[in-house]
Amino acid sequence: MTQLPRWQRATILVVLVLSLYYALPNVLPRGTLDALPDWLPHEQINLGLDLRGGSYLLLEVDFEALQEEQLRDLSASILIVLRQERIGIRGLGVRDGKVQFALREPERADTVLQLLRGNDPNLEIDRSDERFTVGYTELYLDQQRNNVIRQAIEVLNRRIDETGTRAPTIQRQGYDRILLQVPGVENSEELLDIIGRTAKLTFRFVIEGVDPEQDRVPAGASLLPTEQIGPSGQAFQEVVSDRVIVGGESLVDASVGFDQGLPVVNFRFDASGGQRFCDATRNNVGRRFAIVLDNVVISAPVIRDAICGGSGQISGSFSREEADQLALLLRAGALPAPMTVIEERSVGPGLGADSIAAGEIASVVSVALVVIFMAAVYGRFGLLADCALIMNLIVILGVLTALQATLTLPGIAGIALTMGMAVDANVLIFERIREETRAGRSLHLAIDSGFKRAITTIVDSNLTTLIAAVILYQFGSGPIRGFAVTLSLGLASSMFCAILVTRRMVLAWARRQKRGTRLPIA
Repeated sequence: MTQLPRWQRATILVVLVLSLYYALPNVLPRGTLDALPDWLPHEQINLGLDLRGGSYLLLEVDFEALQEEQLRDLSASILIVLRQERIGIRGLGVRDGKVQFALREPERADTVLQLLRGNDPNLEIDRSDERFTVGYTELYLDQQRNNVIRQAIEVLNRRIDETGTRAPTIQRQGYDRILLQVPGVENSEELLDIIGRTAKLTFRFVIEGVDPEQDRVPAGASLLPTEQIGPSGQAFQEVVSDRVIVGGESLVDASVGFDQGLPVVNFRFDASGGQRFCDATRNNVGRRFAIVLDNVVISAPVIRDAICGGSGQISGSFSREEADQLALLLRAGALPAPMTVIEERSVGPGLGADSIAAGEIASVVSVALVVIFMAAVYGRFGLLADCALIMNLIVILGVLTALQATLTLPGIAGIALTMGMAVDANVLIFERIREETRAGRSLHLAIDSGFKRAITTIVDSNLTTLIAAVILYQFGSGPIRGFAVTLSLGLASSMFCAILVTRRMVLAWARRQKRGTRLPIA
């Protein structure tokens, strides 16, 4: 009779020991856990808002700051377009929510009007002789506000729940507000640090030959602080072009590394961003370019040579924790607009203690009925399947605890579903063994053939469910992603227990039986 290879037996042992190691704290009181040695695990599964409560934040999107930034970008764009056509202007600036300027040659006003309309169809242009007032149409601004809210919700979700295991609630409230509820977070300081930064990364050229303390900042440039502090205690400043070489939207990855023992953040552009960065550095060797994060110049090195390859590095006075957080923010993407917290408080569980107790009783009763059914229908093999079912639950709890996932009611539903599917896999195997026995095969051959022939059906059925779980995770958010995570973990665990653990126990039982022993499920 076929035996399990040694590596499979070792894998079963390692998985079960690690699962017990991480799952054990969930059945111990907190006082007992605190008294355990440091090398033992102390973490338990996080419970969701509906089971435990958490932090409640109401955020307000600063649309005025966003519009001001857009108008500055529009001003820089207008300056570039008119300079290319050698059209002189004066008084360019942002005033009263519009970009205003005057022509040095009023007779070229019609040409300027055509250039501006061709530059952006969403512009609203007012002309009075040589003076122009340019802004965006109300329809465009309304559409943009809706897009900003949707993008902000997505970015917040990626920042707070990068792995899909925390199950936050993030939704729009009214015109310019976002409701954020994160389960299990009693101290919201860390949460505020994560969402408080816009994390907008840009690469721009430094304007040389301008003294920030004496000279007037030219049009199309801004005076930005740096991370370096001068003798007076004030931050040094740099005059930086408003024109962005490459923006953070071109980043595809960011991770923490070390350079000369100091933490740095390594980043990588997409193909388009990498090519723009390569062209800009190749054509401007000897110039300084500024790495700007949230309107602060992190670094302003001199371009020594073309920087191609699509990757780079951000260095500064980072601690490891600050570098980790910056990498997370860059991976999640920049918030499209600044946000302010207008309400902050802790919330209790969404379900009462009676509802939670009723759910626990229902779960215990359902598992007990499944255990009794399997033992009654399949006898000794059913008891082995019940043991594998309990091991399956331990594996799921261990993995969820190790990932520090947040368990909500949808997550519990995912676990309950996988429990049923785990039993279903054992039913398929046992029925196949029964068929092989009735066909006249011996005990050992029937067991070996039953497992081999049932595996294809089990894998196919679990694979189709896994595809659905992946789609739910990809396109869902909040509790839906939590359900998809627990369902996926449960599927992997149930296949592991049904195919390997149950088989190991059945083979161990069969090796102790004498020839001619009757199959207990025949």
